[in-house]
Parts: sequence; structure tokens; C-alpha cells
Amino acid sequence: MEFRNRQLANGLTIVSEINDSAKSAAVGFFVKTGSRDENNNINGASHFLEHMLFKGTGKLNAFEVNEAFDRTGAKFNAFTSEENTVFYAAVLPEYLLEVTGLWIELMRPALRNEDFEIEKNVIKEEIAMYKDLPNYDVLEKCRSLHFDGHPCGNSVLGTEKSIDDLTANQMRDYFGSRYVPNNMVLACAGRLKWEHFCQTVENSCGKWQQHKVERNLQPCAGSKKTKRLEKSSLAREHICLMSPAVSADDPRRFAGSLLSSIIGDDVGSRFFWELVDKALAETATMQLSAMEGTGVFYSYIRCGQEGATKVLDIVKQIFGRLLHEGVSQDELTKAKNKALSALVIKNELPMGRLVDLGFNWIYLGKYRPIADDINAIKAVTVEEVNRLIKQLKPGDFTQFSIGPAK
Repeated sequence: MEFRNRQLANGLTIVSEINDSAKSAAVGFFVKTGSRDENNNINGASHFLEHMLFKGTGKLNAFEVNEAFDRTGAKFNAFTSEENTVFYAAVLPEYLLEVTGLWIELMRPALRNEDFEIEKNVIKEEIAMYKDLPNYDVLEKCRSLHFDGHPCGNSVLGTEKSIDDLTANQMRDYFGSRYVPNNMVLACAGRLKWEHFCQTVENSCGKWQQHKVERNLQPCAGSKKTKRLEKSSLAREHICLMSPAVSADDPRRFAGSLLSSIIGDDVGSRFFWELVDKALAETATMQLSAMEGTGVFYSYIRCGQEGATKVLDIVKQIFGRLLHEGVSQDELTKAKNKALSALVIKNELPMGRLVDLGFNWIYLGKYRPIADDINAIKAVTVEEVNRLIKQLKPGDFTQFSIGPAK
């Protein structure tokens, strides 16, 4: 593996992990913008723009964009989160420069009025679809309740009203303020020729104009509120719990991730043995979501409405024992092995490496070879995890439930 990086005069950063033995390559633009960078008037604009980039440029329409990717056999897509929008493709090495050139062109889309109006309906359909998925809906509502006015609580999709009210000019203004070279990282992993790659990028992106970009990084301790929503269409209780966690650049993030696995991994965790294995809940998981300047532990539990009170009592007991007794060495060892397996398997492919490569530069401003993450996971101690439990108190959570009428 060989790491190379370069920054253009306009601030665009290019990072690459070259692997001459790889049989593929992956490339992606990481744009540091998401729902936390929006306000109520433009909520959903980041996700809307993700859609709009695929509608074409001044030279290409939507059909031609799809055809151009299809011709190379690329596996391509994009996603938007609370703080990033990522456009990526995995491709055969001989098509890397062609696909990179296509992404570069799409980063300067036409943003046509007629495409904007059509896409509004597409996004409203997507919002409606996710409202029909209670596991997603409860997570969205709990996040909003937990952050309680903090921008990290903004919906990624927006609301029907915010999308209806959004204008094409507002979207263009948002694009102009966020899709600037000094707010982007272009990452590439796998088999590639570095100088050829950089020349392709600089020839096209070097003329992009930079712009000052800011982000609200105020801390958030979480509201600790509890709320329940009744839906007559549901037969099960859907519960989401959120509590403050570490940020993406905090060295304790490895301990935090292992802690979430010990409590709520799909198999073998405390939630699993106390709730799922005993048939009190169908699903009970916990994960860490580390972001810039903040983070959350979030749990999702699905169970029968009649047993929800008992399930929540057991959850509180689990967190209570955790605070007073901590975790064991055996639990930590199992969690480490799961994390190491997942990390190594994911990073065997250039597409897996691309995600870590891009986000490490976004959040840390540096390159981390996979060996560094492996060593960091192995180095976590029981004492470190138990200190984190006492510092963060994951049992002090915000709670949102959606279920049938009582």
C-alpha cells in the first residue's frame, strides 16, 4: 500500500491509497455538507442536491449520465447523512479516469428548474416511504427529540413542507456555498496511476472557485426527554434510545464502538441475551454514531406493546449494572474480535478502503492505514471502557417510542 495526497491551489484535497495488487479501483467525492448545515427554511436541501447531481449537466441529461456509468460497468451510488454527502463508484482500473471525469462533471450540475420540480415529487415519495418504516421513523423522531433544536437533529430528508417550500434558487445558493473545492475531498483506492489521476483532476477541478465554509459545532448534552407516538397501523412497539457519545476525532471512539457492541450487538450482547434470547424483544441493538464535535449512542428495540414496560425495565437494569459493575475482559475480547473481523473483511476491497480513506481525511485531516485502526482496537482496555461508561452514562437517555394505541 502506498499513500499519496495533494492539495490544489483552490483547496480541493486529493487522497489516494494505491494497491498495485488490487483488481479494481474505487473513487469518490466526499462533500462536507449535510442536514446539520441547513436551517428550517432549507431542510432537506443536501439530500435534494444528491438527487439533482444525477439529473445531469449542461452537456449530459439524466439518461446520458446513467448510460455513461453503465458503459463502464461501474457500481456507483451516493448517500447523504447529517454532515456529509458522498458520491462513489467502484470500477475496473482501465475505466477509473473515465469515471473520475464523469464524477467531476457531475459536481457542476445544471440544476435545471424542470428537473427540480420533478424531483420534488420523488423526494416527497421517499419521505412518505420512510414514514411507513417505523424503525426508520422512530430513529428520526428520537434524533430530533434528543438534539432538541441543535442542528444535528435536522432531518436528512426534510419534511413535506420544507420540500414543498424549497425553491430552485435556494437550492442553487446552498450548492454554491457548500459544493466548493475547499469543502471537498476526492479519494481513490485500489489500482491506479497517481500522476495520471491527479492530472485528470487538476485539469478539470483547478478552475473551481473556493468559498468560506462554516459549520455550527456547539455541543449538545441531549434533552433526556421521553415521548411516545401512537399509530393505529402498527402492531409492535418500536423504541429508540439516545445518549451522548464521543465525536469522530476522539481517541475514545474505539472504546465507544466496542462498548456499543458489548451492549447491543446482534448476537452475544447483553441486549441479545436479556431481551432477544428470552423472546421479550424481536430486535434489540445499540450502535455508536460519531460525528464532528459530538456523537450519540442509539439503541433500537422492537417488541410487543404489552411487554414494552418490562423490556424498558430490563434495559434500565442493564445500564444500571453496566454503570456499577462495568464490562468484563471476556466481553471486551469478544467485541474486539467482532470489530477486527468486520474491519479486515470490509477493507479487503478498494471500495471498503475508500470509505475509511475519505472519512479519515474529513474528520482527522490525515491518513490512517488499516494497521493503525487494528492496533487501536487491540489496545483498548477494560479500564478504558469502564471509564467511558462513568463519563458518558449511557443509561441517561432520550427515549422515543412509536406503537399501537394502548
